[in-house]
Amino acid sequence: MSFASFGFLFAFLPVALAGFWLVARYGPTAAMAWLIACSVAFYPVEHWPVLAVSLAGNAVLGRWVRATEGKPAQAIVVALGVGLNLVGMAVGRSLVSVPPGISFIAFTQIGWLLDQRGGVVSRRLTQPLLVLFFPHLIAGPILRLRDVAEQFADPATWRPRGDNLAAGSIILLIGLLKKTLLANPLGVIVTPGFADPGALGLLPAWGTALAWSFQLYFDFSGYSDMAIGLARMFGVRLPVNFASPYKAQSVIEYWQRWHMTLTQFLVSTVFNPLALACMRWRRARVVLLAPLVVTMALAGLWHGVSLPYLAFGLLHAAFLAANHAWRALWPGPRPQDWRSVVGRVALTYFCVLLASVIFRAPSLDVAGMLFAGMIGLHEGAPYLHGGLHAVWLAGLGGIVWFMPNTQQILETGLWRPTLPWAVAAGCAATLGVLSLGGTHEFVYFQF
Repeated sequence: MSFASFGFLFAFLPVALAGFWLVARYGPTAAMAWLIACSVAFYPVEHWPVLAVSLAGNAVLGRWVRATEGKPAQAIVVALGVGLNLVGMAVGRSLVSVPPGISFIAFTQIGWLLDQRGGVVSRRLTQPLLVLFFPHLIAGPILRLRDVAEQFADPATWRPRGDNLAAGSIILLIGLLKKTLLANPLGVIVTPGFADPGALGLLPAWGTALAWSFQLYFDFSGYSDMAIGLARMFGVRLPVNFASPYKAQSVIEYWQRWHMTLTQFLVSTVFNPLALACMRWRRARVVLLAPLVVTMALAGLWHGVSLPYLAFGLLHAAFLAANHAWRALWPGPRPQDWRSVVGRVALTYFCVLLASVIFRAPSLDVAGMLFAGMIGLHEGAPYLHGGLHAVWLAGLGGIVWFMPNTQQILETGLWRPTLPWAVAAGCAATLGVLSLGGTHEFVYFQF
């Protein structure tokens, strides 16, 4: 079920909220149980067996991890649990009926097992709510128990509050507008462009690449806002997963702003252990490079087992390695004059743009043809349609690079629960609802 759909916004969500406000009066356990029930109902019935097996299997593994605390066997149990979840994810993707977002479920389960080893307290109902909580269920953020353990244990979290409902509604609305008004319409440029890249001249090829980068940006940003807003309406504060990544001044900073919970997960579970192993083997030259390549290759393959995804990860590994090398050779503070800042942002975005083309292309051949068009090797139409697409993309660029992001709007006091804001939000909501329709799923729903 898509958040940007009539069924979710006008049927599922109102029932979930009304039930939460009614059930929460009976205490935190009742509120948590209600949210678990809503989250199960969020998925079609045919996916319930897979979810049940995943939850039950990891619950057993979690108890086994806690039972072997302080013993050498604990590392074996954790490794077994990680392996089983990864195998289950891979097998699940080959099934005809597999829950969307299966990789997010697997990573959340792995994180939960690792936190059991770390001694993070897990209360009753915590695991199923952590894994199934519907705002983050399909496309993240990837939740770790340590991120929400205190919230889940605090009875105040499960007391409905009007300020949470108001703030969450605004965040949800911003995400909805990003999805329906900014991301979805770009499909008229992106879809035909990638379908026949050999027919694109210089400017249409660049227009296709730019449109895709903005579509991906607003699609994922919109989903992240909607997930955070929905959770906030129920009193839960999810970790920020998207923080204006195209404003990054380096590829390193980009990965600190883009899909932040995935980056943190891979760094803590893959990169750091590999780097530590390399240090123990006294292989100083590969302490950074080898773990970086492996981590980014996994980041690419996590989206799907294909050559474009692998190439996407490896290309980002090369960018990151070059970024680290530059910092090592020329340490010290970076110039902060506007020309230097613009130059760094532009170079970072160019690198990200190249990788995003590979990420979207169904094959490396298609990506190569689009790159050929971007350097003028095709004899296709030389101009965008009347310049309209150029103006459209320039406007989206203005939003990306010069407008505050959602967190800044709320944290800096730009939004207030006042009557003018309520009227503006109502008008915006009407516009967003009128833009609903079609079958536009979020890009990350497929992973």
